[in-house]
Amino acid sequence: MEFNLVQVIAIYAIPVIFAITLHEAAHGYVARYFGDLTAWRLGRISVNPIRHIDLVGTIAVPLAILVASKLLGGGALLFGWAKPVPVNYHALRHPKRDMLWVAAAGPAANLLMALAWAGLLKLSYVIAANYFTVPLSLIAEAGIAVNVVLMALNLLPILPLDGGRIAMSLLPEKLATMYARSEPFGFPILLVLIFTNFLGAILSPLVHASIGLIETLFWL
Repeated sequence: MEFNLVQVIAIYAIPVIFAITLHEAAHGYVARYFGDLTAWRLGRISVNPIRHIDLVGTIAVPLAILVASKLLGGGALLFGWAKPVPVNYHALRHPKRDMLWVAAAGPAANLLMALAWAGLLKLSYVIAANYFTVPLSLIAEAGIAVNVVLMALNLLPILPLDGGRIAMSLLPEKLATMYARSEPFGFPILLVLIFTNFLGAILSPLVHASIGLIETLFWL
């Protein structure tokens, strides 16, 4: 099929924006539940994507990856980021323990969105074919893939990713303090993994297994 940038944007725009922004909103919501009102006071606990969109991370980077992947015929992993929701670690009632749930909220939100998109994909298969079923199925497939990739990426035990926060919450205090010192190197490490294609090799088994499980669950 001939590459059509408009079609690609139309298919991926809604899944990408909501996958990234609701991921961040989930962090703020769970932080408020455990006592940190920082994000709530700043109006960041919202399902309104406009409050979370980062022009570079939410739009430019995912779009560039999509275009490059389509033009080069590759299977690049789609990722991006929104404006980080501020979390005051010390405002949590039990900082070390509660931070685990705050960090896990983002990947959990992506998992729930992947399941919701799978439900819509199933719906597009069972209802009578019409003008809306084909675009619905394409958008739903994109929604599943985008959310599963973002969930898997964020579960990597690299600070400042959510997986790193979860790992730090689970480690004994002394080890957690030592581990926290690796955070300044987290983004460079991630870039090296991306440009050496190791990131795809690391994430692909989890991504494919997760999508396969969702397909089995919904009989897709």
